[in-house]
Amino acid sequence: MLHRRLAARGHLIDTGLMSRFLAAVLGGGGKYEILRFDVGKTKRDFSEVELDVRAGSQRALDAIVANLITLGCHLVEDREVTLVPAPKDGVAPAEFYSTTNHATRVRSGGRWIDVQRQRMDGMVVVRRGRAVCTLMRNLKRGDPVVCGVEGVEIFPPFEEQETEHFSFMKSETSSERAVEVKARDVARMVRATKSAGLRVVVVPGPVVVHTGAGEALARLIKRGWFDAVLSGNALAVHDVERALFGTSLGVDLRTGVPAREGHMNHLRAINAVRAAGSLRAAVRRGVLKSGVMYECVKRDVPFVLAGSIRDDGPLPDTQMDLIEAQAEYASQLEGAGLVIVLSSMLHGIGVGNMLPSAVKLVCVDIHQSVVTKLLDRGSGHALGVVTDVSAFVHRLERELKGSA
Repeated sequence: MLHRRLAARGHLIDTGLMSRFLAAVLGGGGKYEILRFDVGKTKRDFSEVELDVRAGSQRALDAIVANLITLGCHLVEDREVTLVPAPKDGVAPAEFYSTTNHATRVRSGGRWIDVQRQRMDGMVVVRRGRAVCTLMRNLKRGDPVVCGVEGVEIFPPFEEQETEHFSFMKSETSSERAVEVKARDVARMVRATKSAGLRVVVVPGPVVVHTGAGEALARLIKRGWFDAVLSGNALAVHDVERALFGTSLGVDLRTGVPAREGHMNHLRAINAVRAAGSLRAAVRRGVLKSGVMYECVKRDVPFVLAGSIRDDGPLPDTQMDLIEAQAEYASQLEGAGLVIVLSSMLHGIGVGNMLPSAVKLVCVDIHQSVVTKLLDRGSGHALGVVTDVSAFVHRLERELKGSA
């Protein structure tokens, strides 16, 4: 039988990784021998393991090894990565290595190189001693692309085992804990992230406005707690509708009763902004005097509105080129230490796919399936909050008293 030796280091028992390693070998039709397994003596200590993995064919062995590397194992032999030039613009070599969202390094030129701009579903281009995670569409003909898994090492995040500020984040999803407790936890995360000099990015859906939490979110932006807002056309449209007419989707937010001819209000809101020229111009001219977008403009908080096929209008600020919208989202996520998704499945999952797994992620939604889908992207620092987003945002505002 063919065989390869792999090793791993981390909280292998507490996280269940050791069991996943062995299951990956057996599930791929292979066999294993544990050559060494040094178990950490305390909760803070890492464990280390070395495995000899065997399979009856090269194809089966390669598949098992690839799965183990994705889980955090690495080949014991310090082999160099295989680099193959991209055959044409926007096309990767057939055997390209597809990245995970975990921190990664590659061995090239006799040394290990950390991969920059880490995200899932990319390729790694190595040139002049620098390794960069690159989207397929951004490849240029001749780019040296990593192929196979030789010389690739992945580092899934391992949580500290002692009780600390973020120790509750075990990719959990719960609707049982009180909103007050969850909001207090997230407020602590926001403060710690800001204190560390990292950015806090919020990804709100239009439901935030529909449920009456738009003004609370606007106040959080005004006080400096969020460094960027990533959303779509609908959030901005209904935020402006609320500011101009007191309605959202034509429903009076004070009484909960549909306003007369209220179904036209979101189009009137779009028209008002288009007449002004942009959201910034609407604020400058005094057309828009309150709301989430108003506070973004007044505090110079960057925002990106990614368009979709269903958008009315759209607003002049909405980016309808989706490739450009993705690039603008990715730009605003650089330097982020915490991302909070508020009832936005579409944009939340899109953002999640752009993040390295080390970035802390909070997803708040009334639907358990939305939260689970977002957390399943593989973040090592994720908290799912299944609750009414309005109650959560109002409570978060109370917890984050004062300015950032």
